Amino acid sequence: MIKLGITGGIGSGKSTVSEIIKLLDVPVYIADIESKKITESSPVIRKKLIEAFGEDLYDGEKLNKPLLASYIFNDKQKLTITNSIIHPEVDKDFCRWVEDRNSMPVVAVETAILFESGMNRFTNKVLMVYTPLEERIRRTMLRDKTSRQKVEERISSQMPDEKKAEMADYIIYNDEKKSLIQQCTDLINILRSQTL
Repeated sequence: MIKLGITGGIGSGKSTVSEIIKLLDVPVYIADIESKKITESSPVIRKKLIEAFGEDLYDGEKLNKPLLASYIFNDKQKLTITNSIIHPEVDKDFCRWVEDRNSMPVVAVETAILFESGMNRFTNKVLMVYTPLEERIRRTMLRDKTSRQKVEERISSQMPDEKKAEMADYIIYNDEKKSLIQQCTDLINILRSQTL
């Protein structure tokens, strides 16, 4: 089985690529969505977050996300603590998810922080979605209805595209010059041929 990691910077089009890959009959684990569900429901995460940040972090059964965000915003140590609590549970969930699909020749995981979170250690191929910086900024400003400055701050907090590209096995160019569907189809055909 090939476990494909899909990554790229904010506004690069990872989600679009993931949707195309799903249409090609490859299951895709969307780490951002799954980690939010797990953070809300996991008793392990709840216990450890309360130990780290106090009872106020939960309102009854519900995680107070704005409060957690205020703790970790601009505080690298608290962000590291939070990630060290959440990431291992997401990793376990992903491994179970892969196990349930062990008859599939190719599965994928989409996450902006594939390398930063260490999730790449569960993959054996990495795809980076590359989009020119100005286009990423424009798309993200439109999508999130936010300022250029806020988008640039978010981009600067992520691993640079050049570094991700160096670590990737494949690059899909989302620059409107080449067909995304064709690039995704070609890649999945290559990966499937490697599993025969």
